[in-house]
Amino acid sequence: MTIATSLIPGLDEIVRHGDPSRRAEAASRIAELFLEAAANLRPDHIELFDGVLIDLVPHTGIEARTDLAERLSLLGNAPRGLVGQLARENEILIAGPLLRRSPVIDEDALIEIARIKGQGHLLAMSERPKLSPDLTDVIVRRGDREVVRRAAGNSGAEFSSTGYSVLIKRAGQDAVLTLAVGQRDDLPKQHLKELLEGSIDVIRRRLFELVKPDRQAAISRAISEISGAPEVVESRRDFAPAQRTVLALRSAGELSEAALLGFAKDHRYEESVAALSAMSGVKITTLDRLIAGDRHDPILIVGKTIGLEWVTVRALILLRLGPHRVPAPADIETARVNFARLMPSTAERVVNFWQTRQPA
Repeated sequence: MTIATSLIPGLDEIVRHGDPSRRAEAASRIAELFLEAAANLRPDHIELFDGVLIDLVPHTGIEARTDLAERLSLLGNAPRGLVGQLARENEILIAGPLLRRSPVIDEDALIEIARIKGQGHLLAMSERPKLSPDLTDVIVRRGDREVVRRAAGNSGAEFSSTGYSVLIKRAGQDAVLTLAVGQRDDLPKQHLKELLEGSIDVIRRRLFELVKPDRQAAISRAISEISGAPEVVESRRDFAPAQRTVLALRSAGELSEAALLGFAKDHRYEESVAALSAMSGVKITTLDRLIAGDRHDPILIVGKTIGLEWVTVRALILLRLGPHRVPAPADIETARVNFARLMPSTAERVVNFWQTRQPA
């Protein structure tokens, strides 16, 4: 206590017998001293500060404790006792910053707080960079809808088999939670199937559109296992004339990327899909259903598989949107980056799956 005592004469007396206002003033001065020197303090010095502040900080006001908690939440060497004390406060403005990100709160303390505190504390915890399976077991059991959605969407969270079972049960009444759980890279195959079994068709379709290309195959496979047969969707478009046009080009040896690009630029949807079908081996009905969705991923996948250039893929995206819609530049740039990053082997696996599941 030498450092603090030298700056605040009579500190021992203030701690033991001082009135609340004097203790609050001493707490503010000592906390500021700690924060200014934290980077250079030894563990034994931090322990001394911890012992003093634990007794004094409760005498400060909510605003002072809130500010202190916010600043302590960013320190890797914050006083553990004080952090634990503040994190257990009922006032979420104080506890929240520490529960969200403080690296000094240990696992046992987090689980204890998760078991006894309210939804605000659980919500703050669900945003931590890392969540262990033991902690998420408590969160998904006690948390309300917002808490559970936040935890399920946290890529740093890990879930036990029991935790996933609880999530899937709750997702049966929550479409947003279904989409969050279904997009998790660590969701086991069996749990994915259970999730889809409890979902309506429109949610299944939306999930398929949201996930990464290599996950789409797993979803399609699970849906096929559930239904016992591949889904067949009838198209409202008449592709027969377009098929004849494409077959004629093929017979003449003129079916090429240049021809496909021409169709796309002219907004000839049926000819473009028919040409993609002939070049990829994926049936027209399958391509039409995939391309008519809300995302560009099927175009990126089939384009990567048959070796299209970005200029052609971009034209197909614009074709898909229609002649009177202008995409946001950011959306086009995102699609370009995703197309560049998409591995041909990944795209081929997805296309092969489409081919094996399409109707004869």
